[in-house]
Amino acid sequence: MSCRAPIPVIETERLILRGPRDADLPAYAHYFSTPRADFTGGQRDEADSYGMLMKQAGHWHMRGYGLWTIEYRESGATAGWTGILHNHDWPEPELGWTIFEGFEGQGLAHEAALAARSFAAARQRIIAPISLIVPHNARSAALATRLGARIERPFELHGTACNIWRHPDGTEAAA
Repeated sequence: MSCRAPIPVIETERLILRGPRDADLPAYAHYFSTPRADFTGGQRDEADSYGMLMKQAGHWHMRGYGLWTIEYRESGATAGWTGILHNHDWPEPELGWTIFEGFEGQGLAHEAALAARSFAAARQRIIAPISLIVPHNARSAALATRLGARIERPFELHGTACNIWRHPDGTEAAA
């Protein structure tokens, strides 16, 4: 595929969803050095964390959509990521999210994921994405429920059992 348009920027009340930057590496490297990264492909060293930043940027160019870096507007800090991704061996596009340490419990993941899902429906024609969530990831399951998603069926991804959660039609929220 050829290169697509630049990564759009979305602003919410407390957040800026934007493309990844080199300056995000310390926050990504810290996240990937913790067991929390086990829900997003496993722990990595700094070089592999940088590879994730590059992968996220490249996804936009290959698919025309991808993951935004979540920037906390008040401080400019890198707070996580959210958006739509669709790896070659996944059943369909997924709405994903990750909130970094220190930003949990504030509703930021909900705010970011809702903005990403609405944008995907309005601008990218991704109407009712899935989320792939392992059963023991209670936080992501709770957020998926809060976003109106429901378990559709079990699925196995790279040897790991997970559930496919189906999000509601996002065109109403995007209108």
